[in-house]
Amino acid sequence: MHRLSKIITTQFKNYSLTTFNFTERVIGICGPNGKGKTNLLDAIYYLSFTKSYFSRSDSMNILFGADGFRLEGDFGKEKVICIHRGVGKKELFLNDVPYEKFSQHIGRFPCVMIAPDDIELITGASEERRKFIDTVLSQMDADYLQQLIQYTKVLQQRNSLLKRFAEQGKTDWHLLEVLDEQLIKPGEYIYVRRKDFTASMIPLVQKFYTQIADNDEAVTLQYDSQLNTNNFQSVINQFREKDFILQRTNGGIHKDDISIQLNGQVFKNIASQGQRKSLLFALKLAEFELLKTKKGFAPLLLLDDVFEKLDGGRMQNLLHWVCNENKGQVFIMIHIRIGLSWR
Repeated sequence: MHRLSKIITTQFKNYSLTTFNFTERVIGICGPNGKGKTNLLDAIYYLSFTKSYFSRSDSMNILFGADGFRLEGDFGKEKVICIHRGVGKKELFLNDVPYEKFSQHIGRFPCVMIAPDDIELITGASEERRKFIDTVLSQMDADYLQQLIQYTKVLQQRNSLLKRFAEQGKTDWHLLEVLDEQLIKPGEYIYVRRKDFTASMIPLVQKFYTQIADNDEAVTLQYDSQLNTNNFQSVINQFREKDFILQRTNGGIHKDDISIQLNGQVFKNIASQGQRKSLLFALKLAEFELLKTKKGFAPLLLLDDVFEKLDGGRMQNLLHWVCNENKGQVFIMIHIRIGLSWR
C-alpha cells in the first residue's frame, strides 16, 4: 500500500513553504475558506498525475510573485519530487532519479479525486465521460496511455490537414490515407480497452448507486461508440465527406460516450441533485475499486467538499464506505461547521 506520509509544498498556489505530515489513514482537512484546503488536495493529486486537477496551466499553480514551485511527497519508502521553474521547464524525480517521460509515472501512485465540479461528468458533454475513462485506464494500463497519446497526436495532424485542404483548395489523398492508417491502430486498441473497462465498471456503478441512494431505482449505463457497429476504416470512410465540409475528423473513438438512464429516461434530464451526486460518487467509487483490483492496493482517495447538497442519509452511506469499509488512505476536505465522526 502506498500511503502518503509527508508532503512539502514550496511556492505552490498559496503555500510559500509548508510541510504536512500524515500519520492516520483517514485525514480530515478543515479550516476557513481561502486557507488552501483544496490546494493541499491538488498538491497531492499533482504528485500522482504531474498536473493539477483544477488548473489547465502550470503558471496558475505558482505562488503570486514567485518564479516556480516545488512539490515533494513521501510514499512509504519512495519519494516523488516535482519542480517547475516557471518558464515551461518541469522536472520529475522518483527516489532522486529523473523520469525521461512523465507518462512513465502515471499509475505508480494511483489516486481518485472527487470535487464539486465533477458533476459535469453526469450533466456535461461526452468529452467529460471520455476523460473519466481515459484517466482510469491510463493508471491501469501504460500501453493504453501511449496509444491515447499517439491517437491524439495523429488526430490533431489530420484535423490540421483537413483545414489546409480547405485553405489551399486541393487535396493530398496519399497523406490523408497515411494519417488514416496511423489513426486506426491506436484507435482500435483504445476502443477494445474502453469497451472491456465499461463492461466491468457498469455493475459496480449500479451497486454503489444502490448503496448510497439506499433505494431500488434502476440506473442503466451503456458504452456508445461508432465502432460498436462498424470497423474503424468503415467509420472513417463513412464520414469522409463530412470531414471535408467541417474541416475536422467526425468519425472515431474521440466521439465515444457513456449513456446513462434512470428508470428508462435520460438521467441528466430528470435526476435530482441528490441523485446526480449519488451517481457521481458511484462512478468514482467504481473507479476506485477497479484501480484497487488492478494494482493490488487501494489508491489515494481525495474528497473536496463533496457533502454540499447531499442529504444526511446519502452522506452517512458515503462516509460509511469511505471511512469504514474502504481500507485505503482518505483525505477529506470539510467545512468547520460540519461535524463528522468515523472509526
